[in-house]
Amino acid sequence: MLGVNDLTLFIISGLLLNITPGQDVAYIVSRSASQGWGNGAVAALGVGMGCFVHVFAAALGLSAILATSATAFTVVKLIGAAYLVWVGVSMWRGNGSGKGEGQDQELSPTSRRKVFSQGFLTNALNPKVALFFLAFLPQFVSADAASKPLAFLFLGVVFTVNGTIVNLLWAWSVARVSVLLGGGGRYGTWIKRVAGTLFVGLGIRLALADSV
Repeated sequence: MLGVNDLTLFIISGLLLNITPGQDVAYIVSRSASQGWGNGAVAALGVGMGCFVHVFAAALGLSAILATSATAFTVVKLIGAAYLVWVGVSMWRGNGSGKGEGQDQELSPTSRRKVFSQGFLTNALNPKVALFFLAFLPQFVSADAASKPLAFLFLGVVFTVNGTIVNLLWAWSVARVSVLLGGGGRYGTWIKRVAGTLFVGLGIRLALADSV
């Protein structure tokens, strides 16, 4: 089907990878814990849209440029690292992150757009994700596929949709736990500070990462 093989194995492998916490999950969890299910869901959708950038890049062969060009990889890596550090510092300072606000209080269209865009850029500016797609997807594309780009797109959409569902479950679960623990206020502030510290660390790690 569409030049894809072992689709069941692909879905299972993808789900196992999706439930593994990373910087995307860290962002979603921080939003859900400090600002509720609404912002957590918007963050998850933003991450999902960012993932589509890598899906289309893999289908068009653009990810291969990052894999073969040290300069291109370094440029994207440093931009992504700087953005992660900026997000982390913003969480500490409370700039646009809902400092001192309660659950779901920051659900205006403007705030939702900011949460969405941060989730989008957190994923889209990570060159490691692009390399992951370049390494992972070809294993499930048939050698005799009539259209390999179409097969890449199909697998990428399946992976991203499943990942978004998992991320939405992360957002809902963390939001529920936060409510039970009396989230918001000082608790929410500390959640953002812990997440901010994590993002600064992730940014530094990404900046120091090798291209292979």
